[in-house]
Amino acid sequence: MSETTKARVIAIVGRPNVGKSAIFNRLAKRRIAIVHSESGVTRDRLMREVTWDEERFELIDTGGIGTISSTAADTIDGGIRRQVDAALEDAAVSMLVVNMEDGVTPMDEEVAGLLRRSGCPAFVAVNKADNPSRDAAADEFGRLGLPVFPVSALHDRGFAPLMEAMIETLPPATEPEEKDILRVAIVGRPNVGKSSYINRLLRNDRVIVSDVAGTTRDSIDIPFMVGSGPQARHYMLIDTAGIRRVGKIDNSVERFSRFRAEQSIQNADVVVLITDATVYPTAQDKKIAAAVVEAAKGCVIIVNKWDLATTTQRQYAPEVKRIMNFMGHCPLVFISAETGLNIRRSIEAIDHVAAQVSSTLPTGVLNRVIEDAYAKVGPPSVNGKRLKLYYATQVGHAPIIIRIFVNDPRRIVPAYRAYLIRILRSHFGLEGAPILLQFRGRTRDT
Repeated sequence: MSETTKARVIAIVGRPNVGKSAIFNRLAKRRIAIVHSESGVTRDRLMREVTWDEERFELIDTGGIGTISSTAADTIDGGIRRQVDAALEDAAVSMLVVNMEDGVTPMDEEVAGLLRRSGCPAFVAVNKADNPSRDAAADEFGRLGLPVFPVSALHDRGFAPLMEAMIETLPPATEPEEKDILRVAIVGRPNVGKSSYINRLLRNDRVIVSDVAGTTRDSIDIPFMVGSGPQARHYMLIDTAGIRRVGKIDNSVERFSRFRAEQSIQNADVVVLITDATVYPTAQDKKIAAAVVEAAKGCVIIVNKWDLATTTQRQYAPEVKRIMNFMGHCPLVFISAETGLNIRRSIEAIDHVAAQVSSTLPTGVLNRVIEDAYAKVGPPSVNGKRLKLYYATQVGHAPIIIRIFVNDPRRIVPAYRAYLIRILRSHFGLEGAPILLQFRGRTRDT
């Protein structure tokens, strides 16, 4: 990938036990509590969108980079070298993390050499500079031939000058075009508080609220924005009519309202499914969720009226997982449109899913993840022959579409497709974002 086409991506590299993950977590400080249907899903991702002083970029944690080969104490084995190269292939700038207490090690010098040869601009983050008196000790790392910045992940100090220097190296952010405006449909059963939620979100009575189910008859488009400047995220909120069971629709107006709500799902980039905290998810909630999945849309599940709930989140969340287990990858946020509880958190969840839906997975890292998944668990044989994976590339957003070239697409089985999707989620996060895998034949061997 040429330098001119690189995106706003920062890769973190370094040997073990220098605080690389701690720095990654410190910079990716915005975390959303996610309820997953699978246990043991990796929480520390390889990639996360980060905002620093209103500058937005992707941060890659190259977990495992710098592992010392068991047969060579001071070199990087071929697998680790491949990981470094994969991360640098897409990164516009890299951060080499070192440990002040260890001084310059042969491994630090090896990785620094790789960074210099890659042509990717690099900066050294000297971790464990826990107070100003230790900053001078960072000068030793100037031997690596890269700009040096003393930092402390533990005490959150020193990052401002480092990030300022790195961000200046990133390609400029682009102004969003009209086609980049994210359409967010607010859907749910009648009288779960969709209009009340929008009014609370906008801090004004933009739409009519009534205790009478069916007050909203048409889909209403409402502009909304998160952030400011060229990196602001622009939305069009769509308030929809409550979706009732087909058997309960008794007039042409309601049939039209349901049709418009379903069309709003189809036209949305992100869907906010609102449910009622006074009851557990109903069969109709499940049907609406299934419509979101069928439309391949990003989704946030919001449990409204939490001020009226008679249970706890610890008790309620597992029931959501059980009833709508196919939505386990979606953020679950408990709110009260009446009191304002967790409204800000719901905005963060929408913003987060919007970013996930629009994610571009670095090609090098994507292929490494697929290769490692294939090596760990091979696909079952079909008619005595086994599927082989050659190469993967992302070909679409909203939904995220990954095209994988294989020896014979007929050999893919649903269970292995689901396995690959779980692996992609465990590494890249992609909370709330649909992932579609396309398998294409490529003649190499059978």
